[in-house]
Amino acid sequence: MIPPGPFGPRLEPGGVRFRLWAPAARSVQVEVGRGQGIQRFPMEHLEEGWLEGVVPDAGPGTHYRFCIDEEDRVPDPASAFQPVGVHGPSQVVDPAAYPWRSDAWEGRPWHEAVFYEVHVGAFTRQGTFEGLQRRLDHLAELGVTALELMPVAAFSGARNWGYDGVYPFAPDDSYGEPDTLRALVDEAHGRGLMVFLDVVYNHFGPEGNYLRRYAPQFFTDRFETPWGEGIDFHRPQVRQFFIQNAIQWLEDYRFDGLRLDAVHAIVDESEPHILQEMAETVEARFAGRRRVHLVLENGGNEARWLERTGKGRPRWYAAQWNDDLHHAMHVLGTGESDGYYQAYSHDPLGHLARTLTEGFAYQGDPFPTAEGPRRGEPSGHLPPTAFVGFLQNHDQVGNRPLGDRITDLAAPNVVESLLALLLLAPSPPLLFMGEEWAAPEPFFFFCDFGQPLAGQVQEGRRREFSSFRGFREPAARERIPDPNARESFLRSVLDWDLRSEEPHASRLARVKKLLRTRRKVLTPLLRSAPGGAARWERHGAGGLIAQWHLGDGALWSLRANLVDEALTPVPPEPTGLRIHTTRKGSDPEKRAHSALPPWTVEWYMEKAPR
Repeated sequence: MIPPGPFGPRLEPGGVRFRLWAPAARSVQVEVGRGQGIQRFPMEHLEEGWLEGVVPDAGPGTHYRFCIDEEDRVPDPASAFQPVGVHGPSQVVDPAAYPWRSDAWEGRPWHEAVFYEVHVGAFTRQGTFEGLQRRLDHLAELGVTALELMPVAAFSGARNWGYDGVYPFAPDDSYGEPDTLRALVDEAHGRGLMVFLDVVYNHFGPEGNYLRRYAPQFFTDRFETPWGEGIDFHRPQVRQFFIQNAIQWLEDYRFDGLRLDAVHAIVDESEPHILQEMAETVEARFAGRRRVHLVLENGGNEARWLERTGKGRPRWYAAQWNDDLHHAMHVLGTGESDGYYQAYSHDPLGHLARTLTEGFAYQGDPFPTAEGPRRGEPSGHLPPTAFVGFLQNHDQVGNRPLGDRITDLAAPNVVESLLALLLLAPSPPLLFMGEEWAAPEPFFFFCDFGQPLAGQVQEGRRREFSSFRGFREPAARERIPDPNARESFLRSVLDWDLRSEEPHASRLARVKKLLRTRRKVLTPLLRSAPGGAARWERHGAGGLIAQWHLGDGALWSLRANLVDEALTPVPPEPTGLRIHTTRKGSDPEKRAHSALPPWTVEWYMEKAPR
């Protein structure tokens, strides 16, 4: 165990040492106990805005608050648990008390990553860590290797996507206690599954955060984010807070990695940048002990964060979620061109080919939207494992007006081909919960705020989609579900009974087969997959040939027709053994000379001669 950081309570023999950074407070007392047993203890001012006080006989399970200037009672911003919500007391937790069973777990190498993203509350009817734990066998049998949790940090209300968290060290009480989360990670490791956590370091949620009352220096007026006040990463205490948070999830809960949300909204003029310092701190902490992987969401497509060392290891971050790949596949499969899809609609096949072989579609190229004149940095030199691909995720489903999944928008054969493209491409793939059986439930944006914030969120949601075709008229926007309505959440919960019914059972079998093929044939070749070793060529309106030189000198090839018309003349068949095809029929001679049917995806592998 590392020593506790500067934030949060420290367990000591005979008591607990409480600390708080409160540079704007004249005085602070720590209040412990409940009901008639509440006691207050003074905290001593230290340097640079820190206060500290020891409470004898306190220990794990102790409820506490901080009393600011004898006026306001607030939770600990580094609270490990909020047992009765974000406005209630914090609770002292001993992270070392949990009896780990998978103590020998050292993680898995990055090239084996196959992600499965879940929202804990909507994944099962129980909506808890325990309910998710009961479904781990399904994930292991499916063939994924990395369970990824949407943010679990304590949020206001009974339900939320998690990106409005206000206590980033505390798992939300609606999901379970801290040790229940540890048990989930423990059981996942016992099945060979990595567990990743989505963390939000670009803003705090709008309800339940009290930092401005006693530490307004956490924030800056130099910039704003789309979701709240800008965080001042120039201050060392603020940097410590978030770096300590990352270490806590990785150390105390033994997560195998973190996915940092929307880092393009993190503004830091410091040297080194907070993203660099965080990655280097994590590397120094865990190198040689166990494998830990950091992943970014970055709308700026800044390839520099994904650079590799001379030995091919990530210098800072293992990979980035590749929105460009999703957008190109989505436009090809659905024909949609609203909103951000406009930037991919003029040549979706070309964008797809570039993302498959070079990482980003936009690598400093002019970007035809209001986000800016150019987007991205050159990425073709990076290995394919530096980009996480997906056909669906929480954003690309839940941030649609009606939360509809790809199966509502594209024909079954189109979705089948896009899945074959995604799951057998060299980049680590990600499935969104229920995608493996074509779950019909929408995934709505949902939250549980009080007024007037609830009304503001609902109105903002409808205003956001006013430029989308089909939602330009006010009457049409009335169909957009109210995020605060409990029904919006309930309709998003998966129905697991559908897995055994058609057509869901057949889809599940196909996904299992694709992941089995990936594990046996492709994954061993990804360990030393180089960057800058892929190429592509177009054939007709929808024909595509792409090839990657992978480890051991192997050549991995794709031949595809990704439009609704058959392709003639037939593109040349790549050399090597055909590993997978979505084309029906088995006569090799006929197949070689007939037109390539619509939405055909074929994968080939040629081993290097020995």
